[in-house]
Amino acid sequence: MQLMHMQFDKREWLARAKRMFAGFDKPLALIVFLLLCVGIVTLYSASLDLPGRVEDQLRNIMLTFGLMWVLANIPPQMLMRIAVPLYTVGVALLIAVAAFGLTRKGAKRWLNVGVVIQPSEIMKIAMPLMLAWYYQKRESNIRWWDYIVGFVILMLPVGLIAKQPDLGTAVLVFAAGVFVIYLAGLSFKLIVPVLASAVIVVVCVAVFQTRICQPEVNWPLMHDYQKHRICTLLDPTSDPLGKGFHTIQAVIAIGSGGTFGKGWLQGTQAHLEFIPEKHTDFIFAVFSEEFGLAGGLVLLFLYMALIARGLFIAANGATFFGRLLAGSLTLAFFTYAFVNIGMVSGILPVVGVPLPFMSYGGTALTTLGVAVGLIMSVARQKRLMQS
Repeated sequence: MQLMHMQFDKREWLARAKRMFAGFDKPLALIVFLLLCVGIVTLYSASLDLPGRVEDQLRNIMLTFGLMWVLANIPPQMLMRIAVPLYTVGVALLIAVAAFGLTRKGAKRWLNVGVVIQPSEIMKIAMPLMLAWYYQKRESNIRWWDYIVGFVILMLPVGLIAKQPDLGTAVLVFAAGVFVIYLAGLSFKLIVPVLASAVIVVVCVAVFQTRICQPEVNWPLMHDYQKHRICTLLDPTSDPLGKGFHTIQAVIAIGSGGTFGKGWLQGTQAHLEFIPEKHTDFIFAVFSEEFGLAGGLVLLFLYMALIARGLFIAANGATFFGRLLAGSLTLAFFTYAFVNIGMVSGILPVVGVPLPFMSYGGTALTTLGVAVGLIMSVARQKRLMQS
């Protein structure tokens, strides 16, 4: 009898645990878990001279999984109800930052509301929520001017964030919003001219680099440090101990890793302090030096699997809102990874964009965890409708 009672308790416990984690999308959770494991291993090596970073990141991971669990069990209908208030609060906080925010290292990005917060992080989630809500309301009658309204909703916070200045976050918020507008039905024919213009600008900058990168030449709509970043991207050796230092050292670290890397904890560029911000924005350089091309391909495979699973969930979403939200957040992960790896590899300017689930930092990791939780919420709604 005692044995039967123990077996019953075990089955009951397993059933309760299964119900508790019913909101988790298992393939997506597994991919995120693997990325976090790779991130912790790399962070340990990158922060040998920075005690406490790994322990802090493990606490951040526990918080992130808690948020993922909570959000995965919230119905998308409830998410729709908080979209407008969250966006409104986010914009109000950005205006407050512009008026009386805290300035650090020449940037006004923080606000003291009892605790110091960075309101631009809110918009990474609030923006796709707001636009997905708007197009859900207009689903049966979307007109050409609805896309203009979408861009107005998008550009208000993007402009406030860019003015701080915080180009990296502005790019991420802008990308998340554009993905929603595109998935809502914006014709690709309208996007092609914009992309073509961007390519022409890039080619012209590369061709006339020696002329337009002179100190006396001012670039419209850009700060001097942003101009300097682009010019040193084109020729890092023009400022090898200044703005070009990050790119040069990161490229050396990636190249020196070879096919299979130097081995865990054996990276010389990282441990001899040549790689700046090695545990945050430039952690990919540490990873590539120690695990080489083979490790880089495995990491890229994990990101591709993350994006593929997210897009699968988006494509099978039960509502227009869910499809737009999951699709835009998934493509935002692509933007994170592409921009970070691109800047570390020397093909994009250096901006403050972390590598998803790899870079150290509680705020960025929490934001990414919230995004995954929202995607899981969309997946759970579909499963409930099928059951």
